[in-house]
Amino acid sequence: MSSHTQIRRREFLATGAIAAAAPYFVSSRALAAAPGKPGANDRLTLGFIDLRLQNAVAAVGKKVAAGNKSGTATACAAYRDFRELLARTDIDAVVISTPDHWHAIPSILAARAKKHVYCEKPLSLTIAESRAMVNAARENNITFQTGSQQRTEFGGHFRKAVEYVRSGRIGKVKTVRIGVGAPPKACDLAAEPTPKGVDWDLWNGPSPERAFHHVLCPVDVHNHYPAFRLYREYAGGMLADIGAHHFDIAQWALDKDGTGPVEVHPPETGDSGLRFVYADGVEMFHGGPSGCTFEGTEGSIYVDRKGIESTPKSILETPLGEKDFHLPQIGSNHKQNWLDCIKNGGLPVADVEIGARTAQICQLANIGYQLRRPLKWNPVKEEFPGDSEANALRSRENRSPWNNI
Repeated sequence: MSSHTQIRRREFLATGAIAAAAPYFVSSRALAAAPGKPGANDRLTLGFIDLRLQNAVAAVGKKVAAGNKSGTATACAAYRDFRELLARTDIDAVVISTPDHWHAIPSILAARAKKHVYCEKPLSLTIAESRAMVNAARENNITFQTGSQQRTEFGGHFRKAVEYVRSGRIGKVKTVRIGVGAPPKACDLAAEPTPKGVDWDLWNGPSPERAFHHVLCPVDVHNHYPAFRLYREYAGGMLADIGAHHFDIAQWALDKDGTGPVEVHPPETGDSGLRFVYADGVEMFHGGPSGCTFEGTEGSIYVDRKGIESTPKSILETPLGEKDFHLPQIGSNHKQNWLDCIKNGGLPVADVEIGARTAQICQLANIGYQLRRPLKWNPVKEEFPGDSEANALRSRENRSPWNNI
């Protein structure tokens, strides 16, 4: 369930993406390069905690061999348990690219082992997990980046939207509409025989015990989009899968990276239309065109991965001036930003606190859809005031032996 290799900082994007970008196939082992100490200041030793052994071994071997004049690759050792990887003193940082229900535990244990963390979004499965991840990172003084790449990539469209909204170009923001998918449902899949080579008990991990099903853990991962995301035992639905990107941009543009809404109003029926209310009166809706739509007193801005546009068009046609709001420059891409912060200090653009708050937006929405009644939320205490039923949904009991982390 883990992988490790030593690479130059600027090789991370190429090697890391290959080793951990599609982490859905479960094997009983994991990848690690031969032990060794970190090199010079421009080198980090990275471990990869993911669910793809064969492809990771082949990809890393090919990459290393290509960089060697001899055309040979460094021998690899294999680990079934990611905790063995975290126990190695020669590893500086880890990349966690597992299904959502396996984000919190490796992140917390990695932080306790003083290893920097890059974790895929959505950051956590529950509200309690996200706060525990923040606490672990802060207590151990590690650099923790959430994989919210829209903050750095996709042509800069999202950064531009944030700068224009926060510069007041659409006037006072009144509403935000986030067009993403539906909330999750309880897993009702039938039992199937566990395929050879799949450690289903480890894949299921802290989630409630249930039988294998190929929809959750497809053997033909390269030809299938895993649907574990649809079930609340493992993920937050498509609402959280893409919402972790778009709600993140909304929080950023509203300058609310360290807080959240104070009210949650779900519809009586249906899988969209839930409304958040922030303390300043801004309303944010789950539903609308794909991406993010910001509506203000003087116009609107729509942004998605394909581009950005405004109504009226003159809003975006007028360049920002020196006195307008400008985001700091953060490097060439999301992973590089993480590596730069490890080396130079400072918080990455999608620091763990930011990732936690964005994950909580998705979790609040899902709790709202599950309970189907208005909710009050205290973003400082991270609780539903006087609401024991809702507060019980902030966390869950992990399955043994993962319930004592």
